[in-house]
Amino acid sequence: MNDPFTNLKSSMKKSIFKDFSFSNERKNAVKESIRMRQSQSQFHSWKIETIIAILESVQHESKDGYNISTQLFQKNERTFQKNEGQLYTLLHLLENKDILNSKWINKKKYYSLNSKGKKYLATHKQDNSKLELSLNHLLEEASL
Repeated sequence: MNDPFTNLKSSMKKSIFKDFSFSNERKNAVKESIRMRQSQSQFHSWKIETIIAILESVQHESKDGYNISTQLFQKNERTFQKNEGQLYTLLHLLENKDILNSKWINKKKYYSLNSKGKKYLATHKQDNSKLELSLNHLLEEASL
């Protein structure tokens, strides 16, 4: 997985903050804070249909978050309408669970379906109940 902070780090090296750094203790505290917020989030509150819609949107071609959001909106999927940032949280979760791949192109992060994601999608088309259990397990595991 590419470092999502590459552009930020590059900008900081060129600015007045180039000599600014955090101690390892502070870095670990920030990471722990992020982890705690994520574990308190309602990952399991996302509908299976929403996850499937995301997987289907990147099934044939890589897309950035904005294009995924636009496609979801066109399919009448309104989960992220008032909180678009949650889409990126879910995309990151799916990436961390090795369902999506990502790569940075021209300062945009593009998401694509990998083999595990294709397997989830194929399972959905064959047997919705198995997929629902599998995705629920995935989301519950992520909230730990």
